[in-house]
Amino acid sequence: MELRSVRGADVESKTVLVRVDYNVPLSGGVVADDARIRASLRTLDYLLDRGAKLVLITHLGRPEGRVVEELRLGPIAARLSELLGRPVRQLDESIGPEVARSVDAAGPGDVFLLENVRFHREETTNESGFARQLAGLGDVFVNDAFAAVHRAHASTVGIADHLPAYAGFLMEEEVAALSRLEEPERPYLAVVGGKKARSKLGALRDLASRVDEILIGGGVAFTFLAASGADVGGSVVDAELFDEVREIQEIAEREGTSILLPEDVIVARGLFLHEETRTCGANAIPSGWQGFDIGPATVARFAARIRDAKTIVWTGPLGAFEVEPFSHGTRGVGQALADAQGYSVIGGGETGDAMARFGLLDRISYVSTGGGACLALLRGKHLPALEALKASIGPASGSGV
Repeated sequence: MELRSVRGADVESKTVLVRVDYNVPLSGGVVADDARIRASLRTLDYLLDRGAKLVLITHLGRPEGRVVEELRLGPIAARLSELLGRPVRQLDESIGPEVARSVDAAGPGDVFLLENVRFHREETTNESGFARQLAGLGDVFVNDAFAAVHRAHASTVGIADHLPAYAGFLMEEEVAALSRLEEPERPYLAVVGGKKARSKLGALRDLASRVDEILIGGGVAFTFLAASGADVGGSVVDAELFDEVREIQEIAEREGTSILLPEDVIVARGLFLHEETRTCGANAIPSGWQGFDIGPATVARFAARIRDAKTIVWTGPLGAFEVEPFSHGTRGVGQALADAQGYSVIGGGETGDAMARFGLLDRISYVSTGGGACLALLRGKHLPALEALKASIGPASGSGV
């Protein structure tokens, strides 16, 4: 997929709206993990070096159209200012006359961060008037928020109806790296984990006809095991999904795709650091015990499959890795992925956090900044925000505001 690059944008003395993804964790009033902010710096520095004035747009959390004090962007502006080495002015609103006056009064090299755009309900509904007000603040639009590219929101899609739209460097990098998976080297293997089966069934349905093998762990595995008649004790299971699980298994069988479930698991009576743990068969978990990690036999089996694969995609940790007794499955499979010779991709989110914790992140071929967006692209889904950036759709010119 070829995108219109920011390299082709005329930005000198222009006001550039940049959609970034600064949906980062905060702790004690400061940014706890600035990886996503750092990922945007290449694009921001490029624009500033060419004499642009920047107006940055991002969301934080899910305030659902109302002002949530804990989700204001002051800490993010402070951290970005440190990283850029210049002041970043955080505005109290996303739109309105005061915002417009502040931006108009500034000059080249100035940087603004609009307030959390999701404080406005019109953002997530892509309300045309709201998108027009955002677009009215600038001359050019650069989208560098890959993690939000699957969202048809005002700040990801609507603005591009009114301004020349370009892809930032991070957006280009993400799409180029993940496009390699359109015609992957085989065997092509997917590792799917995470806490809830419901959030992964759509991906599993699509992947069942795209990959050669799927390894399932984490909380997702217990719903699959239970749907097959296994006794999973007190493990979290969504029985309403059993029919969908069986449909996915049928698709996989029809397509010749193997689905591997855990053969052993680490169980405990509760998710606590010093809780007594046991290793038992995944289909015979004692009553009152709950599975929190894949077991050593499963780790070895999964690692062998990863070693033989040419392309590996991983989304979702395979256990409650944040608690040490239940971290070994995710760590073991992560080590196998780090040692693999094939092209490896991690879908960001918690999986990336786990690999960073284990010191393995820099040994992965590519780590996406967007879990949901990465998965949507891998599934072949329509990504609304990319359509406005495709080089093939014509010259970069909006309809004007």
